[in-house]
Amino acid sequence: MSKFDNSDVINRFLRYISVDTESSEESETFPSTEKQKDLGRILYRELQEIGASDVYFDEENCYVYAKIPATDGGAAKKTLGLISHMDTSPEASGANVKARIVENYDGGDIYLGDASGLTLSPVQFPEMLQYKGQSLIVTDGTTLLGSDDKSGVAEIMAAAAYLIAHPEIPHGPLSIGFTPDEEVGAGVDHIDLDRFGADYAYTVDGGALGELEYENFNAASAKVTLHGVTVHPGEAKNKMKHASLIAMEFNGMLPEEQRPEYTCGREGFFYLTQMSGTTEEAHLDYIIRDHDKKKFEEKKALVENIAEFLNRKYGEGTVTLELKDSYYNMLEKIEPDNLFLVDNAKTVMEEMGITPKIQPIRGGTDGARLSFMGLPCPNLCAGGHNFHGRYEYVCAESMEKIVELLIRLVQQPL
Repeated sequence: MSKFDNSDVINRFLRYISVDTESSEESETFPSTEKQKDLGRILYRELQEIGASDVYFDEENCYVYAKIPATDGGAAKKTLGLISHMDTSPEASGANVKARIVENYDGGDIYLGDASGLTLSPVQFPEMLQYKGQSLIVTDGTTLLGSDDKSGVAEIMAAAAYLIAHPEIPHGPLSIGFTPDEEVGAGVDHIDLDRFGADYAYTVDGGALGELEYENFNAASAKVTLHGVTVHPGEAKNKMKHASLIAMEFNGMLPEEQRPEYTCGREGFFYLTQMSGTTEEAHLDYIIRDHDKKKFEEKKALVENIAEFLNRKYGEGTVTLELKDSYYNMLEKIEPDNLFLVDNAKTVMEEMGITPKIQPIRGGTDGARLSFMGLPCPNLCAGGHNFHGRYEYVCAESMEKIVELLIRLVQQPL
């Protein structure tokens, strides 16, 4: 018998990752995929079953809301919220996830399975070694795992169930929310903050145990379309305009050292996420990121300048650009007035013997946009690694500790 057979959070996690909730960049609907609602309905039913209050599922927009009333003696007078997202990244399949628990990890390679032939190795992912003697949940290498962010969903649900089952624990009023489409930048497009009803919140959407973040990228997307002219190659001289080659030229004018694979810390990047093309038409999709607002604006200006240059070179209309801001750095909304949220989380971690890792997020969360909507919302760890790909894994013991972290955190005064 596995030591996790009676672990509420692990059982919930394994149940939730069996539901395909992959979102879509290309969809024009909201939510971007109907299948996200399958998990929403499950969470709605489970919240009712554990005895949460004001449980509501927004069937049209795929948001789940619930509340846990304050207990007698709770120190907090304001309402705290906990939020995670239900969707998984479209960068790898989230369908038919086959997970297994590698107990008492020995520090060596983990062969994921014959279906993929992939091996999860500390040579490539050295952070695995910190989990020697603990248990890792992995896939068979054919899909992502879904720890981003079903770990967070499971942790919030397990904490909620425990708090309701133990009314002797003093805590203030608590709001719970689960969102769709975070992975495609639309997670709070239709959130009802009045229904959610929190004064402050945390997203549970981070990585390794101890991560605590209140600074994230400024983010934008750039969709570049190149328009060419197709002519038979035998008579193409001075007539053909090759859209795919112009696309290559566009990409080549971006600084190579500012790609994700060459950056870390607070260094921003241009990330080519998708490309396609023929002679007649080509497409480049980028995401643009930088923690520094000035550098962020400079990156967007560079993309615009390259488009203008190529239009002058090849003719107006050769390059069309759709540039759109996605979210901004929450730092300016947390400092200085709401830093107590960070301090509360740090205090609880230290009391539990967890070393807080306060660092900028090289990404974004729903909390970034929520902070600019008037709901200060730092980000807490959820326990996973290697998000958005087939090497994704999560430490089972970390998930159990994060449940305890949430239970302790809601007892802090606000």
